[in-house]
Amino acid sequence: MDKLKPKLFSVMKTYTKEQFVKDIIAGIIVAIIALPLSIALALASGVTPEKGIYTAITAGFVISFLGGSRVQISGPTAAFATIVAGIVATSGMEGLIIATLMAGAILILMGVFRLGNLIKFIPYTITTGFTSGIAITILVGQIKDFLGLTVVTEEPLIETMEKLKAVIEFIGTINWQAVMVGVVCLAILIIWPYFPGFCKKIPPSLIAVLAGIGMVKGIGMEVNTIGDLYEISNKLPTLSLPAFSFETAKNVLPDAFTIAILAAIESLLSCVVADSMVNSKHRSNMELVAQGIGNIGSAMFGGIPATGAIARTAANVKSGGRTPIAGMVHAIVLLLILVV
Repeated sequence: MDKLKPKLFSVMKTYTKEQFVKDIIAGIIVAIIALPLSIALALASGVTPEKGIYTAITAGFVISFLGGSRVQISGPTAAFATIVAGIVATSGMEGLIIATLMAGAILILMGVFRLGNLIKFIPYTITTGFTSGIAITILVGQIKDFLGLTVVTEEPLIETMEKLKAVIEFIGTINWQAVMVGVVCLAILIIWPYFPGFCKKIPPSLIAVLAGIGMVKGIGMEVNTIGDLYEISNKLPTLSLPAFSFETAKNVLPDAFTIAILAAIESLLSCVVADSMVNSKHRSNMELVAQGIGNIGSAMFGGIPATGAIARTAANVKSGGRTPIAGMVHAIVLLLILVV
C-alpha cells in the first residue's frame, strides 16, 4: 500500500553530513536554473514576472517538504502556460487564483482516495503526444520574442494559431540584433553540455543568461529586456485571498479540473523519470497530496499553478541532490535572490 507519508521523514533516518553538503550545492544550482525559467514561464502565462518566482518559492518548498519523491523539484512549467494565459484573459487573476485553489483541493482528494496508482494505466502514446504538443506550443509562442517582432493587437494572443498568424503578419518588424542574441544563447544551450570536465557541472542556462546580458549591456545591442518591459517586485510573497463568488467558481470549475489532472499526470511522470535516475520508488498518492497543498499555497501567496518539473528534477539529480532538502534549499535560494 502506498503510504501517505512524506519522503523527507523517511530519508532523514539515514541522512549524513556529506549528503547535506551535496543537497545544498544541488539546491543552489537548481535555483539558478529555475530563476530565468520561472520568469519566462510567468510571462508566457500572461502574468507578471515575479508571480513565477513566487510559485517556485512557495510551491517548491511545500511540495519538497511534503512530497512523495526524494528528488522532485516543483514550480511553474510550460504545460500550464497556455491554460493559465486563457484563464487570465477570460476570468482575470482572481479567476486564476480560485481555479488553482480548487485544483489544489481536487489533487488532495485524488491522493487521499489513492488515485495516484492510476498513472500506470495511461498509454505511453498519450504522454508522448501530450509532451510533443507542449513543445510545439512553447516553440510557436517564443518565435515573436526570438525574432524581436513588434506585434500590436487589440486583444492578447492566447491560442497557438493566433500567435503564428501574428508572426506572419508582423514579420516585417524583425529585429536582427534580437535574432543574434537568441541564436547565440540557443547555441550555448545546445553545445555547452558537450564540453568536457568542469564545464558539465555549470548549467548551460546560466551561461546563456550571462552571455545574453553581456551582449545586450556590454556591447549595447538594442534588444528589449525584462526590465524594459516589466518591473519585477522584490517584495516577499504576501498572503492574499480573492473575493470568492459561486459564479466565478462555477465558471472556472472546468479549468480547475484541467489544472488538477494536468498537474497529477506531469508530476507523477516526473517522479517515474526521477525514480529511474536515483534507483528509488516514489509515493504517488503522497505526491498528489503535496502537489495539492503546494498549489493552494502558491495561489494564496500570489503564484500560479505548479507541478513537478522534469528538467529541474533531472538537474537536481545530476548535481548530486538525493533528498527533498535540495528542493527546499532551491526555494530558499530563490527567496534570497528575490529580496537581495
